[in-house]
Amino acid sequence: MAFNLNPFKKSSSDPSSQSGFARLSGTGGGNAPPKTDLSALDFSNSQQGAIEVTEIATGIGVVYEEAAVLYANGNDRDAEQLLTAVFDDPTATVGEGLWMMLLDLYRLTGQRERFDARVIDYARRFERSPPAWEDLSLQPAKRRTEAAALINLPAALTAQSAQQLQQICVIGRKGGMLRIDLGRVRSIDDQGCLLVRRALEELTVARVKLTIFNASRLVDLLSPKVKPGQAENRDYWKLMLEMLKYTGEVPRFEDLAVDYAVTFEESPPSWESKQPLPGEEQPVSGDSPGHGEEEFVFDSELTGSSSEVIRKLDEFAAARQTVIVDCGQLRRVDFVAAGTLFNALASLQAHGKAVQLQRVNAMVGALMRVMSIDQVAQVMLRG
Repeated sequence: MAFNLNPFKKSSSDPSSQSGFARLSGTGGGNAPPKTDLSALDFSNSQQGAIEVTEIATGIGVVYEEAAVLYANGNDRDAEQLLTAVFDDPTATVGEGLWMMLLDLYRLTGQRERFDARVIDYARRFERSPPAWEDLSLQPAKRRTEAAALINLPAALTAQSAQQLQQICVIGRKGGMLRIDLGRVRSIDDQGCLLVRRALEELTVARVKLTIFNASRLVDLLSPKVKPGQAENRDYWKLMLEMLKYTGEVPRFEDLAVDYAVTFEESPPSWESKQPLPGEEQPVSGDSPGHGEEEFVFDSELTGSSSEVIRKLDEFAAARQTVIVDCGQLRRVDFVAAGTLFNALASLQAHGKAVQLQRVNAMVGALMRVMSIDQVAQVMLRG
């Protein structure tokens, strides 16, 4: 499930049209654009004890805003109590924005039993499958760093790919881990084959943990160049044998290895499974419009001391028009960091950059809306 946090315009006479930073910090005005919210509170019947929560396009709901700020400040318990007070009121009609906040709060704090109890009500309320349980409380930077940078190779692998492949080796050596997606590759020539094979050898020598997705695409392109009994196109042979390790095709690898030994009269490479591990996230293959060659990753927490991370995002975006930021392991953003992030993203927007913040948890997403970050970047919630 993904929610696209797109802005709606509000009347300039509406005091809630000030940016979240201005309203919460006590400062006024500013040039930040207006923003919206998924939920707002109506206390018109409060004398009867009724609290109605509806999804509307104007204003910031008191519960929505306060819960987001409480969580950002590390007050998980207070944020939970604020949300559950509304959910437990039998007269309340709660919009999906608050539902996702509470469910994500349970996932972020590892409360499986409470999550399971709530998703039953969620399924009844919205008549669709609820989000799946995932213990986000045990996922600091460690799990996400194992995924490392994701790089998509271009459609044509030729001599023109030399600079990109060299950069891939630099990224791999620096991070020690790397993911490469071959889903976009449509052709490869002699020079491209040699460059790819050498890059893989360099990464192996440097002991970079390498994961390759859609290796079968490259196997299919290499296969016509590999002809048993004809001692030519050795680079195609070697690269195809290497790619079969990533596809897990043991019988095909063994047959090709025997043909290689007979054709070139030398020992072939030995088998070693290099398939992605079960459950490892595989990127969507194909030419997705606007996607850059890599993802920037936010993980763990962004705090007032995270300015260096945000500075690196600015450097990362320098050579890109579309900037993809994976926030799947970003658990929390505090108030100071959110202000710094807003300024950085506003600057990128002013320079014509399109930033996508993907897989954001609902608690962080709520703060991003409070802080008007959804006005300077596309914010997409995780399911």
